[in-house]
Amino acid sequence: MQSAPDLFSYRQFWAHRFGVAPQLPMSREEMDELGWDSCDIILVTGDAYVDHPSFGMALIGRLLESQGFRVGIISQPDWLSADDFKQLGKPNLFFGVTGGNMDSMVNRYTSDRRIRTNDAYTADGEGGKRPDRCVVPYSQRCREAYKGVPIIIGGIEASLRRIAHFDYWSEKVRRSVIMDAKADILVYGNGERQVVEIAHRLARNEDVKDITDIRGTAVVIKHGQRDGWWEKDSSSVDVPGKLNPPIDPYQMKTASSCDDDKKQSEQKNTTNDGAQIIHFKRAEVQDKEHTVVRLPAYQSVKEDKVLYAHTSRILHLETNPGNAFALVQQHGERDVWLNPPPIPLTTEEMDGVFDLPYTRVPHKQYGKKNIPAYEMIRFSVNIMRGCFGGCTFCSITEHEGRIIQSRSEDSIIKEVEAIRDTTPGFTGVISDLGGPTANMYRLACNDRKIEASCRRLSCVFPSICKNLGTDHTPLINLYKRARALPGIKKVLIASGLRYDLAVLSPEYVKELVTHHVGGYLKIAPEHTEDGPLDQMMKPGIGTYDAFKTMFDKYSKMAGKEQYLIPYFIAAHPGTTDKDMMNLAIWLKRNGFRADQVQAYLTSPMSAAAAMYHSGKNTLSKVKRKGGDITVPKGIKVRRLHKAFLRYHDPENWPMLRDALQKMGRADLIGNGKKHLIPTWQPAGTGGQGEGRRVSGKTHRPSGNNPVQKGKRFQTQHVRPASKTRPAKKRRR
Repeated sequence: MQSAPDLFSYRQFWAHRFGVAPQLPMSREEMDELGWDSCDIILVTGDAYVDHPSFGMALIGRLLESQGFRVGIISQPDWLSADDFKQLGKPNLFFGVTGGNMDSMVNRYTSDRRIRTNDAYTADGEGGKRPDRCVVPYSQRCREAYKGVPIIIGGIEASLRRIAHFDYWSEKVRRSVIMDAKADILVYGNGERQVVEIAHRLARNEDVKDITDIRGTAVVIKHGQRDGWWEKDSSSVDVPGKLNPPIDPYQMKTASSCDDDKKQSEQKNTTNDGAQIIHFKRAEVQDKEHTVVRLPAYQSVKEDKVLYAHTSRILHLETNPGNAFALVQQHGERDVWLNPPPIPLTTEEMDGVFDLPYTRVPHKQYGKKNIPAYEMIRFSVNIMRGCFGGCTFCSITEHEGRIIQSRSEDSIIKEVEAIRDTTPGFTGVISDLGGPTANMYRLACNDRKIEASCRRLSCVFPSICKNLGTDHTPLINLYKRARALPGIKKVLIASGLRYDLAVLSPEYVKELVTHHVGGYLKIAPEHTEDGPLDQMMKPGIGTYDAFKTMFDKYSKMAGKEQYLIPYFIAAHPGTTDKDMMNLAIWLKRNGFRADQVQAYLTSPMSAAAAMYHSGKNTLSKVKRKGGDITVPKGIKVRRLHKAFLRYHDPENWPMLRDALQKMGRADLIGNGKKHLIPTWQPAGTGGQGEGRRVSGKTHRPSGNNPVQKGKRFQTQHVRPASKTRPAKKRRR
């Protein structure tokens, strides 16, 4: 894999003489106190400003400050005018615009497109403090406030919209966000390297229009062949035919060199009927570093769902920093050019980023107001980033990449001690040591050369790669060292656990269950049936059963009564009504009940989003004919799938009775233990009146009324850049 300049090797900008700000300023008064006449960089964010490394604007702001720049923050401005965007004056270098830690559409709308009443990233949880797709209006107001100032957009909202993408909330394909925002540069993925390089190059008076070569960025250029680049055309889908077999757009064969005038070699044969067949050999790439793959144009993917699926597959194959090609997609008369992904940070660089002088508290302007997202993470520590799981419904891999970037043990322990010694309200309990996953810390490919050339979408599906290192010893040692610190009463693990990896390390499961579970542990099998699990790229339910056996064993050995909280997704692409029925049967057989249920939420650019929109399986080669999958769409089918998860709720029984009868499974309707739902209906539920008459008969509740017995748990779809704490399980 290519190397990159050390993040902290740049010569500091002259303004470093002003020193470190107590908190990055949000007003002119604070700037005056610091002796600043202007800001070099102004970050505009859709979140409340919390000076904590878990909040993107704080991490990027403090990193830029360490490079010597004066950084100001504009948090949740009024987007209806440019006034709020002028409050810190004109930035000397650029505006950095982000939607915040969470996609603004996911933040505001439920999976049923209903408006949420609150916002965890806003003071007192107040909703409506940011616009829809807020990167676009924020960028437009920045341009309106100060024309000519470069605008750099980034964060998860921009990252997941870097090319033409399906927008679930409007049910259409939208242009790359850089086009709508009219930004100069889009930063995707983890943005430290890109932002630091952009800042230093602009500080050297380089024109922003000339900064087009930074990895992990997208820019807009004039449509056409770019000088010095060799272009692969992957703008169409293969059509199987007898003559002239087309070139496979997914085959990325490279060579160190080839003749400039070499185009295509051909070999002629004839069939028995005399027809001539021409076999084409793919032209070999002259220079991998200067090769770009042309995706289908925006207008094409907007009108053709199969081309959209084809584009999604190419994009996901070109995400390994070690072998990814640049991508280009036409938007009208211009092209959106995506450079290859950024080089992951080293452990030393990760330590440097997280060791910056954060105050770890909200900005003083919020006073005593409560910021729910901060309350959730203020006693937690991020130990790594990235995820090689590749779950198709999740955006973590598309944003942070598959290569795990881990902090050193010393850096993590230092932060735990800082929480203990400086964070207000600390009671001795660390709420989480984790990240996108709980147990991928320091896991990596055993061979760096193999890692750099790998094109797998997941290291753990359909099975765990033989080249993947799965040693949990470093994580076990970290847990032991953290819980042994003076003043630390308990270290909990709240991040999502990859139980398919955990079962390979009984010692890890024992350490986890014995010391780091607060009565219950959330785990995400997502489903029980192979059909939807294959489309999710998740392991079979048998792996969950194996982990549960270990969990129960070590809980008993520790003398603790502890429970697993399984999470499931309703209405995911590839899920049939029968799949949901079987899941409901499994839930009842195991005594589980869902207190809260959420259907699959389509996040931009995820593989599952392409499946949802196109009805095609994008985990294999996309074809015009074949590869179709079931996609639960429409409010009725989504409600039915959610109803199966809440089979115990009387409000859902009429719907489930009707569905089961149509499915030929009326045998599941009855008042015995073997039945899924009863024949009787409580008064005032399910649209019934005061009586309990169903199908012309009056029924009495049996002693097996599922409303009265069983375990309870939450089930919820996992979303990018958010943590949902499940309700505590209660036994009855």
